[in-house]
Parts: sequence; structure tokens; C-alpha cells
Amino acid sequence: MTTAPSIILTRLDVQRLEQLIDRLGDEFPGVEALQHELDRAEDVVGHDEVPASVVTMNSSVHCREQGSGKDYHLTLVYPKDANADEGKISILAPMGSALLGLQVGQHIDWPAPGGKTLKLELLSVEGQPEDGGPFSL
Repeated sequence: MTTAPSIILTRLDVQRLEQLIDRLGDEFPGVEALQHELDRAEDVVGHDEVPASVVTMNSSVHCREQGSGKDYHLTLVYPKDANADEGKISILAPMGSALLGLQVGQHIDWPAPGGKTLKLELLSVEGQPEDGGPFSL
């Protein structure tokens, strides 16, 4: 597995995600991985300072699994809004927490069933609340 790329998070996302972690507790599936992502953020910026090429909460993204060439169009959401049929992936899913803070062109490795590791490349951020998408304070 390769080293995880550097990530940028917004202060608002960090605040909301830390509240989610506090509500769910450390034993809830996916919380530990999410906390790890929050802890390793190299840059935490205001919601009005985040580049449009960075995945934030409620961002819609286009990514590709490099081994198979399969494309994914996903929206990173809070657990209550997750819906696999609509491409809405929970921040608590392994792929969800790995996407948070990623920038276009970066790659992530994530474990797949059977012990295989897949490499996912972020091709574009198709919609980001901080860049004119649906955004609520």
C-alpha cells in the first residue's frame, strides 16, 4: 500500500464530523478510519478558502478504479443520507473517508473484499457546496 496523499479539509467539515464521531462513539464502524483522516489533514481552511478541486462533504466526484478502468460518480454524504443506488456514499464507508480532502489527480488505495487493494484516482470534483453547490451553514 502506498502512503496516503496529503489532504485539505474545511473547518466546518471538521467541526461537523467531530460532532458525528462524538455522537456515534469509537466502536461504531468507520469512526476510527474517519478520525484518522481528520487527524492527518495537513491543511484546515475556511469553507470560502477551499479549492474547487478538493472533495468536501456533499461534493459530487468522478473517480476511476485504475485496475479495471471502472468509473464511479459518487456524492460524499453523512450516514443518514447514504444511498448506494443513487451513488451517495457515507463518510463512514472506507471509500468515503478516504475520499474526504482528496484533490483532483490524487490516488487512494482502499481495501476490497478478499484482501485485494484497489487504486482509485480522483478525476474531477463535479460539484462542491463551497463552490456554488448546495451549501448550508
